[in-house]
Amino acid sequence: MTRLTIARAALLCGAALCGSSSAMADEAAPKLGPNATPLPAETDYLRQSPAPDYWAFSAFVKPQFTTSACSIASVTAAVNGLRGLPAHAEDTVLTQPALLEQLGDATWAGLSAEGGDGVTFDQLAEFTGKTLTALEMTDYQVETFKPATADDATLAQLRAILAANEETAEDVLLLYFNQGVITGDWDGPHVSLIGAYNAAEDRVLILEVDQEWYIPYWTQVPVLLEAMLKPTSAEHGVLEGETGGFVHVKRGG
Repeated sequence: MTRLTIARAALLCGAALCGSSSAMADEAAPKLGPNATPLPAETDYLRQSPAPDYWAFSAFVKPQFTTSACSIASVTAAVNGLRGLPAHAEDTVLTQPALLEQLGDATWAGLSAEGGDGVTFDQLAEFTGKTLTALEMTDYQVETFKPATADDATLAQLRAILAANEETAEDVLLLYFNQGVITGDWDGPHVSLIGAYNAAEDRVLILEVDQEWYIPYWTQVPVLLEAMLKPTSAEHGVLEGETGGFVHVKRGG
């Protein structure tokens, strides 16, 4: 193991959730594996299509403020994108620490602190709902999609959700997934936002909050499903066995 890999592995020991990290890979390994294409290498869809989610949310996606804070980073970006830029000069853009302070939720704060365990899928849905309540976003609600199998019916359902989400920026998909399935690097659970869906190419853009190591990247929808379904390994402690899916924030009714 190289010195760089040792350092990154040590970092992981204190951050069960949220990439921020590498598997025990050689120092010369490529930044991304074959299942991920970085955004600068594939921009045609965003230039030729409305891509409302990308333009609404990408500006608000900021680096997770600790190695365990991918959930709070993603939720903060989601609500900022839904609400838009504040209207007045004296109004600040909501930050991750400010959202945690406003919620006053000690559990989420602890899970997102440096060295925290990170959240389960159910906790991500719970904390997202609490955020909507705290911010008085009463016209929004939380729904979840948690696939159990990698069959054609599930893929069809996944594509239908992505296609509907791509039509408007009035809703947002938070993605809970095994990051390493897509990046080819760290093997662990993570949260980020869906930024776009190119149905013609069957590719989805992930607006990555783990920006110490990555930038946004595209992946194929079957790979996305695989990343949702891969259980968290025992090395991640209390998150062992967790699988992923979508936490969908949408208008109620």
